[in-house]
Amino acid sequence: MSLAQRLRAVGYEPTALATAPGGVIASAALVTLADGSRVFAKTLDGADVFTAEADGLRALATLGGATTPRVLLTAPDLLVLEALHPALNGEDFWERAGRMLAGVHTSAVSDRFGWHTDGWLGRLRQHNTWTTDGYEFFARHRILRWLTEPLVSSAFDAADRAALERLCTALPEIIPPQPPVLNHGDLWPGNVLSTADGSPAFIDPAVSYTWAESDLSMMWSANRPPESDRFFPACAEVAPLRAGWRERMPILHLRELLSIIAHGDDDWGAVAAVREVIAPFARR
Repeated sequence: MSLAQRLRAVGYEPTALATAPGGVIASAALVTLADGSRVFAKTLDGADVFTAEADGLRALATLGGATTPRVLLTAPDLLVLEALHPALNGEDFWERAGRMLAGVHTSAVSDRFGWHTDGWLGRLRQHNTWTTDGYEFFARHRILRWLTEPLVSSAFDAADRAALERLCTALPEIIPPQPPVLNHGDLWPGNVLSTADGSPAFIDPAVSYTWAESDLSMMWSANRPPESDRFFPACAEVAPLRAGWRERMPILHLRELLSIIAHGDDDWGAVAAVREVIAPFARR
C-alpha cells in the first residue's frame, strides 16, 4: 500500500505529496491535504520504529523542553507529524539549537543508563537495557553490539575486533565520569529543522539516557555548515563541557560509524575511520 493510500485509510485527504529529503529507511513526504494544510508523513512495513520515534519526540519535548514536531498519528505502518521547515543556516539558529540540546541534557537526568524500551537506529535495533554503569552501557550497547551484525563482522578481522574490545576496557580512562542524561541519539544536522517562526526543532530521535558527549559527537563529526560551529560554545553556556571533550568525539562517534557499516552505507570510508580511531589499541 502506498503512503497516499495509507493516509486515506486513516481519514486524511492528500492532494499532493512532495518526497522529503533525508532519511532512507522509510518512504516519507510533505503532504498537502484537501483543506490546504500540510503534514509530514512516512510509512514503513514491519517493526515498531514509529512507536519508538513518537515516544522519543514526546520525551524530548516533555522531559527535556525541546521543540519537536507534534505527533498527529502513530500506527505500525504510518507516522504523521506536524510539518516543519528546512533549517536556517545563520549562527543565531545554531546557537539556539545548541542551547536547546544543553537544556535537554540538564533537564532530564536519570540514575540509570538506558531507556524503558529498545529503540531503533535506522532500520536496526538500538539496545537500551538499563544499567547503572555508563562504561558498561556504552561498551556493550553502543560499540560491541554492532560486531555481530553481518556487514560489520565481515568488514573487520580478529585484530580489529580485539582492538575495539581493548578500547572498551579502557573507556574509564578515556571518558570522565558523567551522569546519564536524555540524549536525542541521532543528532546530525539533517535532524535539525525549523519551525514557522525560525526556531530550531529536533526530529528523528533514537533516545536513551547516556552521556551528554554522545550527542555532541554526532553533530561534531558530521558534515555540517560552518555556521554550526556556534552550536558547541552555545551548548557549553548552559551545560559546561569537560576538558578534552573535542579529543573524545571520535571515540564516542564509533557507535555511528559502526551503524553506518552495519546498514551497508559505507561508501565514504567508515571502515577506515573506525580503524584510525582504534589504532592506538591495536596489537598486530
